[in-house]
Amino acid sequence: MDIRAADVKKLRERTSQGMMECKRALEEAGGDADKAIELLRKKGLATAAKRAGRAAAQGRIHSYIHHNGKVGVLVEVDCETDFVAKNEQFQAFLSDLCLHICAAAPLAVRPEELPADLVETERRVARSQVEGKKPDNIIEKIVDGKLKKWYAVHVLLEQPYVKDDSRTVQDILTEVIAKIGENIVIKRFARFEVGETESD
Repeated sequence: MDIRAADVKKLRERTSQGMMECKRALEEAGGDADKAIELLRKKGLATAAKRAGRAAAQGRIHSYIHHNGKVGVLVEVDCETDFVAKNEQFQAFLSDLCLHICAAAPLAVRPEELPADLVETERRVARSQVEGKKPDNIIEKIVDGKLKKWYAVHVLLEQPYVKDDSRTVQDILTEVIAKIGENIVIKRFARFEVGETESD
């Protein structure tokens, strides 16, 4: 089937996929753009994990000030190309991510970025809750389980997503990577709240 360049261009604008991937998807879908998008999404979900190792040296810093003027968020999210950084889906993800950080107040993007002394304190507290009450051979598993639940409250990628708490922020990120077709990395964030002190 002969696929017009204009159709490939439109599909690329809608999906941020490469020209050849868009052309192949349109050919496979018999020229139907919606079917082509579905094919690209399925392929993206299968390849999202493969993209994780690719360099993400472009991106954007996005800001959000809550309507009451008392909470503000800055977030840096990196991607592979400036083309994607300007993409509407990418920009929408940044906006939603800022809203999530504003509402959920995470302490770090990933567990390994949490202060070691804070994690150790939580581990000690969890252990003290079960020591003497459970057999020694399962205490560490219980402590690890409690720590995982604590991460789900305080670590951005592990938190239930505020717009759909059946999925985590990591799930949403993986979906965005699949749709857009590039590696995307949530690099860092800062959340400010009126009345907070640095020790809060």
